[in-house]
Amino acid sequence: MSPDFSRLSLNSATTKKWTLAEAVDGCARAGIPAIGPWRDRVAEAGLDKAAKLIKDAGLRVSSLCRGGFLTAADAEGQAAALADNFEAVREAVVLDTQELFLVVGGLAPGEKDVVAARQRVADRLEELVSFASENGVRLVLEPLHPMYAADRALISTLGQALDLAAPYDAKAVGVAVDTFHVWWDPELKAQIERAGRENRIASYQVCDFNLPIAADALLSRGMMGDGVIDFATIGTWVRDAGYTGDIEVEIFNQEIWDADGDSVLETMKKRYAELVLPYA
Repeated sequence: MSPDFSRLSLNSATTKKWTLAEAVDGCARAGIPAIGPWRDRVAEAGLDKAAKLIKDAGLRVSSLCRGGFLTAADAEGQAAALADNFEAVREAVVLDTQELFLVVGGLAPGEKDVVAARQRVADRLEELVSFASENGVRLVLEPLHPMYAADRALISTLGQALDLAAPYDAKAVGVAVDTFHVWWDPELKAQIERAGRENRIASYQVCDFNLPIAADALLSRGMMGDGVIDFATIGTWVRDAGYTGDIEVEIFNQEIWDADGDSVLETMKKRYAELVLPYA
């Protein structure tokens, strides 16, 4: 019996050297039914053309990456961030996805006040929610591993993301469970269960946590099975929490980026079938 790849999605970051058209074609060849494009690839193709490419190939858009970066300390920076996020919502609508990832941002230049920066995230989120909801788009808060707190995301745990989402309807603000970012959290099981009870799991992303950590820590993500993550346990928790949506593979890794894209997709399918699918 052939593996069921009906929930598998390629996040376009995994095949970084491919254009959006090449990634769409690659998915079609590999029988991968969904894609999670990054906004830079959409911009290169042109928004309307990108939407047509994906639709004509018969793919669905599992999510759009990314909005966020909401921690600017000055009025001009805050206004620019809001404008960019409003545009990201509009792009999600054209691409026919309900899920817009938010990477909330790190400290402002020269800043050390983490509490104030997190409060600015909450303030900007409040300004974004109604616009996104009116357009049928859910804002997906993605906690990132703590090593990225200073420059990328002051939200490091699933619990923090759920607390930030709590004032809003679950259809308006959800959370992402990305194995790379949350595998280490001693509260992970309880927080996934909480996310399930609150109907807030908007995305499940998988890749591995490789050692040694790369010189550029952003590139330490690996193909499932190459690192230290227990996909069986985390996958079971996510499944038992009621998540039945797409499962995106998102990998930042120079060796994988340098490899032949079709070979990457075949390896991705194989590892997904072996390590992820049995627990999904």
